[in-house]
Amino acid sequence: MSAIATRSVQSMGCATAPSDAKPGQREVFCGLTGIIWLHRKIQDAFFLVVGSRTCAHLIQSAAGVMIFAEPRFGTAIIGERDLAGLADANEELDKVVTKLLARRPDIRTLFLVGSCPSEVIKLDLAKAAQRLAQRFAPAVRVLNYSGSGIETTFTEGEDACLASLVPEMATPPQGAEKSLLVLGALADVVEDQFRRLFAELGIAKVDFLPPRRSADLPQVGPNTRFLLAQPFQTISARALEERGAVRLRAPLPFGVEGTTAWLGAAAVEWGVDPERFREVVAAPRKRAESALQRYRERLSGKRIFFFPDSQLEIPLARFLHRELGAELVEVGTPYLNRKLMAEELELLPPGTPVVEQQDVERQLDRARAADPDLVVCGLGLANPLEAEGIATKWAIELVFSPIHGYEQAGDLAELFARPLERRARLEV
Repeated sequence: MSAIATRSVQSMGCATAPSDAKPGQREVFCGLTGIIWLHRKIQDAFFLVVGSRTCAHLIQSAAGVMIFAEPRFGTAIIGERDLAGLADANEELDKVVTKLLARRPDIRTLFLVGSCPSEVIKLDLAKAAQRLAQRFAPAVRVLNYSGSGIETTFTEGEDACLASLVPEMATPPQGAEKSLLVLGALADVVEDQFRRLFAELGIAKVDFLPPRRSADLPQVGPNTRFLLAQPFQTISARALEERGAVRLRAPLPFGVEGTTAWLGAAAVEWGVDPERFREVVAAPRKRAESALQRYRERLSGKRIFFFPDSQLEIPLARFLHRELGAELVEVGTPYLNRKLMAEELELLPPGTPVVEQQDVERQLDRARAADPDLVVCGLGLANPLEAEGIATKWAIELVFSPIHGYEQAGDLAELFARPLERRARLEV
């Protein structure tokens, strides 16, 4: 950290501590869930899931789309004839895509999204995307990625989607100015806030991946510096680095500390004067600190247990402990990328139990024995734990809600305080 970052790392925290990974039954959603926020973010794209009726029901129910709405996602149903080999699945897929693009001429990028059923029958969607891309180019770009739920967690769907976009990004010309790329889907209001802050710092060339329109893909090359906006961008971050882009090391922009260090990493790279940096972040930082103050008393000393769900667990645990005074009983995550999470792990208190890929039954036993004040977990565990008298927070709500940056710091704290307040009212 440079002098710009107002709180430097004081210790190695949990950076070198081993993670306790145990095989066994796990509770995970599939990567198809990412379509729910991606189809809203990329406004000229369509996500066509090649899967079963179960896939269609999952997406429809998760999105809450009204029956008369026309969303930018759908499902090409793999039926019994496809499974029995009585129909050519590729021919059937071509028919579905042709009808779709004829009816929706506004589509500029079509994602063929693999599922568990399409992978089980060995349907090669990569070749299908190449074939359809040649047919419908240049009007429509056709790409593919896997949203399968086999041994993945649901946020990996976004990572796979963004990784499929990287090969489509042009290389900047020789001698092009240095540019900043923010990797990870953000709510439009949060993206606008960050763009204004970067502009005030004098960082003019800033792009976001995914872009709001797929036609606006940024260029990427050795002159590109990128910041992670989400912690689960393993594949897409590697793809950018293979193109020569350089990741700026920083915690995630959650809360005052994370946001300041995140912006500070870019400021250092662009040579922003430290005094100028402090001037730019002073007002939003003060608002964020004020917003957090009202929740600090409610969350200070509360014992919190994280089940693995979205990969947001480690940066959120850091935020809760360092800025709100919560105690971390256990921090579970479905996958731990030590390279991407190094700065976050350094900020966790030494001795914090960080675990990945846990047997859910054993973890439930530990949670019950610890009797925490709040458990952050998936929907499948929340209701049973609530029935046992344990307050829970739905982890998936943290993915769907705008929680990044200074202006959302209070909203993020409230998401954790709300179930505790509800439990307190119920006990009166």
